[in-house]
Amino acid sequence: MPADFVELNEDVSSSPLWNPDLAPTTIASRTWSTYHIAALWIGMSVVITTYTLASGLMQQGMTWWQALITILLGNAIVLIPMILNAHAGTKYGVSFPVLCRAAFGVKGANVPAILRAIVACGWFGIQTWIGALALQALMTAAWPGWANVPASIWISFAVFWAAQVAIIVRGLEGIKWLEAWSAPLLLGGGALLLWWAIANGGGLGHILSDAPKLQQGSTPFWTLFPAALTANVGYWATLSLNIPDFTRYAQSQRSQALGQALGLPATMTAFAFLGVAVTSATIVIFGEAIWDPVVLIARIGSPFVVILGALVILAAQITTNMAANVVSPANDFSSLAPKKISYVTGGLITAAFGIVMMPWKLYADASAYIFTWLIGYSSLMGAVGGVLIADYWILRGRELSLPDLFKMNGRYSYGNGINSKAMIALVVAILPVVLGFVRAAMTPGGVVANPTLFDHLYTYAWFVTFALSAAVYLALMQRK
Repeated sequence: MPADFVELNEDVSSSPLWNPDLAPTTIASRTWSTYHIAALWIGMSVVITTYTLASGLMQQGMTWWQALITILLGNAIVLIPMILNAHAGTKYGVSFPVLCRAAFGVKGANVPAILRAIVACGWFGIQTWIGALALQALMTAAWPGWANVPASIWISFAVFWAAQVAIIVRGLEGIKWLEAWSAPLLLGGGALLLWWAIANGGGLGHILSDAPKLQQGSTPFWTLFPAALTANVGYWATLSLNIPDFTRYAQSQRSQALGQALGLPATMTAFAFLGVAVTSATIVIFGEAIWDPVVLIARIGSPFVVILGALVILAAQITTNMAANVVSPANDFSSLAPKKISYVTGGLITAAFGIVMMPWKLYADASAYIFTWLIGYSSLMGAVGGVLIADYWILRGRELSLPDLFKMNGRYSYGNGINSKAMIALVVAILPVVLGFVRAAMTPGGVVANPTLFDHLYTYAWFVTFALSAAVYLALMQRK
C-alpha cells in the first residue's frame, strides 16, 4: 500500500460526529483501481444532459466545434480542483462532509454539506425526470396504448424514482459494481447510435456539413464564451467538492488522478460530439433537428430499436444519478446527525427532495438550464471549493489530524464548532455574483442584453467565488 496512506488508529466511535458510514475507510477497503475511477466518470458522463450539452450553446449562436472546444476546456479546468480535493479522500479515507470539518469546523461543516446536498437533490430530480421520459418511450413502444393512459408520464416518473430508491438501500458497493459493468454498455450504445447516424446520414462529413443548421442564435462567440465556459465548469463543480466520497476507496493517488484524467474530459467531449453528429444526421434523415435522444429512438420506428435504446438511456440515467446525485447528499444529510441518519436514510431524503424541487421545470428551458441553473449553483460550489483547497493544500500542507475530525473538542472545534473565518470567506465570495444571478434568472434565455459589472462577475461566477473565498480565507486565517 502507498506510504502516504493514513488510517484511523484511535477509537472515536462514541463521538456524536461518527457513524459507520462516515468513518474513514480502512486501508484494506481501498480497492478502487484506475479502471474503477475511470469507469465511474464514464458512467456519470454518458447521460442525456451531456448528449444535449452542446445544444444550448448552439441555440445561442456557437458553431458545433466552438461548443465542443468550450466543453473540453471547461472539463479540463474543473479536473484540477477535482484532483486536488480528491487527494485528501485518498490519503485519509474521509468523505466530503468530514473533510469540510477541518476548514469550517465540526459543526460549521454542515453549511457547505447542505449547500452541496441541495444542488444534488435538484440534479437527482432532473435525471429522474429524464429517465421517466425514456421509460415512457419504452412503454409506448411495447404497448402503444400506454400513451393514452391518464397521467402515464407521472406513473413512469414514479416507477423510475422507485427503482432508484431500491438501489439506494443497497449502499455504495453496489454503485461500484454498477459503474464498472455499465461503462462498456454505455460506450457501446453511444457507438451504435453514431454508426446509425453515419450509415443513414450519408457519412460523417456529410452530416457535419449540416451542423450549421443547428445554430439558432446570432450572439457572437466571444460574448457567449465566458458564461458558457463557466457553465461547463459548473456542470461538474459539485463533484469537484465531493469527489473524496469516491476516492476514499482508491488504491493510490495515481489511481484517482489518472482515472479522473482519463475518464472525465475525453468522455464529456466525445459524448457531446455524439449529440451534435447524431442530431445533424436527423436533419438529413428526418428533415428536422431532433436533439432529444428519447424522441429520436421513438422516431427510428423499430420497436426493438426503441426498446433497446430506451434501456440504454435508462441505464445511463441510473448510473449517473446513483453516483453523482445520491452518494454525496446521502453522506451530507448523514453528517447532520450521524447517530440518527445513516447513508441509506440520507439517500432516501435526497430522493424525496428531488421530487419537491420540480425537476420538470428546471429541465424545460435549455438556456435557463445553462445560464441560470448551471452558472448559479457553480457560484456556491466555487466558494466552498476555494476554502477547502486553500485550507488543505496551502494552510495545512496536506496534513490533517484524522481523530480530531471526529472530536467535538478537538483542534477543529474552533468557536463552538464553527470556524467563523471560513463562513465569512464563503459569504464575501458569493455576494458579488448575487445581483447578476437575479438579473439572469429574470431574463428570458439568461443572457442580459446590457450587462453591468455585476452581470460580468456573474458570468465568471465559479472563477470569481473560488478565487475570492480562497484569498479571503487565507488572509483571515493568517491573522491572529
